[in-house]
Amino acid sequence: MIKAATFQGQKIAVFGLGRTGNSAALSLAKGGANVWAWDDNEMARTAAKSQGVNVKDISKADWLEFDELVLSPGVPHELPKAHWTAVKAKEHNVPIICDIEIFAREVAAQPEHQRPKIITITGTNGKSTTTALIGHILRACGKDVEIGGNIGRGVLDLDKMHAGKHYVLELSSYQLERTHSLHANAAVFLNLSPDHLERHGTMKAYEAAKLRIFDNQTSDDAAVIGVDNEQTKRLYSELTAKNGRRIIPISAKKSLGRGVSVMGGKLYCNLSGKCHEICDLSRAQALEGRHNHQNAAAAYAAMQSLGLDPKSIGEAILSFPGLAHRMETIGSAGPVRFVNDSKATNADAAMQALKAYKNIYWIAGGVPKAGGILPLEKYFPNISKAYLIGEASPEFHKTLTKKKVEHKVSGTLEKAVLCATRDAMQSGKKNPIILLSPACASFDQFKNFETRGEAFRKQASRIIDLFEQEKNRMSAA
Repeated sequence: MIKAATFQGQKIAVFGLGRTGNSAALSLAKGGANVWAWDDNEMARTAAKSQGVNVKDISKADWLEFDELVLSPGVPHELPKAHWTAVKAKEHNVPIICDIEIFAREVAAQPEHQRPKIITITGTNGKSTTTALIGHILRACGKDVEIGGNIGRGVLDLDKMHAGKHYVLELSSYQLERTHSLHANAAVFLNLSPDHLERHGTMKAYEAAKLRIFDNQTSDDAAVIGVDNEQTKRLYSELTAKNGRRIIPISAKKSLGRGVSVMGGKLYCNLSGKCHEICDLSRAQALEGRHNHQNAAAAYAAMQSLGLDPKSIGEAILSFPGLAHRMETIGSAGPVRFVNDSKATNADAAMQALKAYKNIYWIAGGVPKAGGILPLEKYFPNISKAYLIGEASPEFHKTLTKKKVEHKVSGTLEKAVLCATRDAMQSGKKNPIILLSPACASFDQFKNFETRGEAFRKQASRIIDLFEQEKNRMSAA
């Protein structure tokens, strides 16, 4: 754990005792702060106490005594409605921060020659895969690396920092809007599309939160930005006009006169005036689809900016094993392949899988996002049949009926998987794909997208095992 020594002697309120809140409270306490940690949920408080967190009711505290409020990223401080702790903080001029800001101050407090390298990744989609891929590349190149932030471990729960350490951080807009001091040696901004607007209010505010990833960079640092997306293409032009840092454009759609791009499935780098082929991404089994090619380009650009060997980066990209719940192949039962893309919690994310496959038996639904699935219309011809689950079922049923896409309202994931398997087995189609890519949040039926993905994995694995048992039985007969 990283000790938050820069807060020594301060009185800090912490609200939200989940993964990040607990690690923040413990880190602050180890650093010598007087921590008052609280959560409105009694079970969360009990769990935090068992981990050694100092749980004290901040609603009864004198807020004039608090130096700062560490507010869990998932708790709103403005929209759609400010949480009571945020209201208290504003009334008493208490700054609101998150665990990433604590981490940033600890890095800044180190002597310059002892500071670790910081690589940050944001965007509406592709963050987790790119973060995991960068971590994989660094490990393959023999670097001491930690991965955290919005993925895996809370940032303050990572191992102690030192010179030579590399921290790879996935950052959400919720985290970035409460972070002011973070200095990234390489910052990646993949893409931008409407999401979390209930929290940010407007696209402009959402964009502003994401752009914080480039704050505090200098001319020695690298800003990697996708130019396949209209919004980030504009941001690239605006950043280029401002200068002040190395800006590396990336594309999976077109060749770039300067930048890193993918053409014909091959990754190219053209940053020195001469174009070099890095690797053939058709050999990267865990990076199917154009969106993953963009992720590979982003990872290469960030790692090249830190001085890693191009050949070693390319070899590491090809050996990347993939990430759970992101177009993850569970296995096959005969010709039928099961793909877990539970992380696709909005239409843009689901679009990547619908583009990548044919003969899809699509499981979709959950808590719908703004815009529904109509933006996916272009890829409806790839869908053999859809199976709808959760709260979004009525809305998605109307859309698919209007667009003449065969579908069934299954209600539950379990029923959807069984029906999709039966239909795919009986279809006679070449290489049918049973795809969980919900285009929705999971909170109506599951705790989170990971739980939803694990439920799909468990059921798919059971079907695969039964198929193998039957095949072995028939062979032995």
